[in-house]
Amino acid sequence: MPPEDQPEEWVLTRRREIGDNIRSIRRSRRLSQEAVALAAGIERPTLVRIEGALASARIDTLIRIARVLDVPLAELVR
Repeated sequence: MPPEDQPEEWVLTRRREIGDNIRSIRRSRRLSQEAVALAAGIERPTLVRIEGALASARIDTLIRIARVLDVPLAELVR
């Protein structure tokens, strides 16, 4: 197994898909990254890293983002 700081490619691919889903839903709701981050109780740079697949999100963070976007958590990770 690769070191913790270097996920396997399939993990990175899923991370990108999740980030793309969040971005797409956020944009369809016409919400800024700042607005979503503030409402979710996270920093904007954190949301930027999640949407850009530069960081993995904790499940609690995904739950908060889903709530702000008014979608089921499954919609973010489909």
